[in-house]
Amino acid sequence: MKHDDSLDNPKRRRALAHLLGLSALAVAPGALANVGSRPERALALRNLHTGEHVHTTYWTKQGFVPEGLAQINHVLRDHRSDEVYPIDTGLLDLLNLLADTVDASRPFEVISGYRSPVTNASLRKSGSGVARNSLHMQGKAIDIRLPGFELSQLRKAALALRSGGVGYYPKSGFIHVDTGRVRRW
Repeated sequence: MKHDDSLDNPKRRRALAHLLGLSALAVAPGALANVGSRPERALALRNLHTGEHVHTTYWTKQGFVPEGLAQINHVLRDHRSDEVYPIDTGLLDLLNLLADTVDASRPFEVISGYRSPVTNASLRKSGSGVARNSLHMQGKAIDIRLPGFELSQLRKAALALRSGGVGYYPKSGFIHVDTGRVRRW
């Protein structure tokens, strides 16, 4: 994920903090700007369908950590077919940035990570609002929520990152984020 130099600007950080209602951004200047320069990146995830969880480092100064990526790929697999697929590292960086932005102290709860084409087609037939060419099938999308954090605020934080698509599903209790083009629904 590219480093956004505009986040180095204190006025930009304060505006973002105000928009998100997150005082942590105002108190900890440079928190977002330093994400790309940190010595490691880690994620904590819990799959609601399997009960599995992972808290692992997936990137260090030496590069991506194969064991960490494998653990994440396993937890985010298609739970219906048990198919594991490589999750886009840009999506992992987006989740890492989102977790830092909201100062997440708990794992993201995962509703849907990777979906096989067969699973995606089946969900489309059931009429659950699934896109024909869903980025879930490419490991570039995830549906999440964060315990103890308002869903509307999580959506605002994801939108403010302007790093891909953000879908809002308040009745179902999750947001969708992906590494596609910047858009919202």
